[in-house]
Amino acid sequence: MAAPPLPTLLIQTAFIGDVILATALVEFLAQHEPGLPLDVLVRRGNEGLLAGNPHIRRVLIWDKKTQKYPNLLRLLQQIRQEQYGRVVTLQRFASTGFLTAFSGAAERVGFAENPFSRFFSRRVSHIIGDGTHEVVRNARLLGAEGVGTGSLKPRLYPTPTDEAAAAPYAAVGGYICLAPTSVWFTKQYPQEKWLELLAALPPQLPVYLLGGPPDAAACAQLAATASRPGLVNLSGQLSLLASAALMRGAVLNYVNDSAPMHLCSAVDAPVCAVFCSTVPAFGFGPLSSFSRIVEHPGPLACRPCGLHGHARCPLGHFRCAHEIDTAQLLAALAEAQAWHAQTARS
Repeated sequence: MAAPPLPTLLIQTAFIGDVILATALVEFLAQHEPGLPLDVLVRRGNEGLLAGNPHIRRVLIWDKKTQKYPNLLRLLQQIRQEQYGRVVTLQRFASTGFLTAFSGAAERVGFAENPFSRFFSRRVSHIIGDGTHEVVRNARLLGAEGVGTGSLKPRLYPTPTDEAAAAPYAAVGGYICLAPTSVWFTKQYPQEKWLELLAALPPQLPVYLLGGPPDAAACAQLAATASRPGLVNLSGQLSLLASAALMRGAVLNYVNDSAPMHLCSAVDAPVCAVFCSTVPAFGFGPLSSFSRIVEHPGPLACRPCGLHGHARCPLGHFRCAHEIDTAQLLAALAEAQAWHAQTARS
């Protein structure tokens, strides 16, 4: 009798969007290595994203806010005791490279740019800017060459509790979701531009504002300033998975280049993503069946000004956001409505 396969560990302890994109690799492994015991390591606070995922055996958690490095050492001990056959880090940071390098696994896989990559058994270059999507870059760690985004989709699994939380708001029929905030100022479409859009959207469509607890104040201010009938601020009231369930049923979801965009990709929700200082060529664009990207309409010498965005525009003008016309966002809605009508007929 053949010995059971040793489990694999995927490590992604970065931000929400990174964990969501990592689920594309979870789906890939479930398809190509069925029956493989698979664990995932995330930072504390992101474990809820993986609730209900049928392909994940166990979620390991790194508490990075309190006793960060003692917890890292405890994690290493836990990983070594588990005797993984393969450990894959999807990050280029030393901490997760350290866990991978000294995991005791026969296969230690990661990107060549990781400071500990010389201890990996397999390493792959991580190249940003050539248009390759992050889900493809991750898949190359497992030797999946020639596989594109068409077969590498992130996926989340809202639980019955999440579905129930979203259901009362989804019951209205046609509606729009808008996630107006971002961690980075230069990734966030400005409030005054969102107000222009809210004033121009068809009045019969309810609009839900979405975000986490840190976004509640900004969303409340936007809602109060807009004074739009049918505008409901749900920021801080729904879990990430419940938000994803609500976004799935929307006519269109307006988002920044941020985590809500990846939530849409993971439940195949129609999305219009506004890119301000960053560009889709970095490889983090939307992957939904209906996806539209709105960005500055002409060449702008200072764009992109960085990979992750900044706390303020380095040049002080923020033209990459302010010169996006509301008509560009409305055009995406018209296309989404036509797409829904076509889908309903087919």
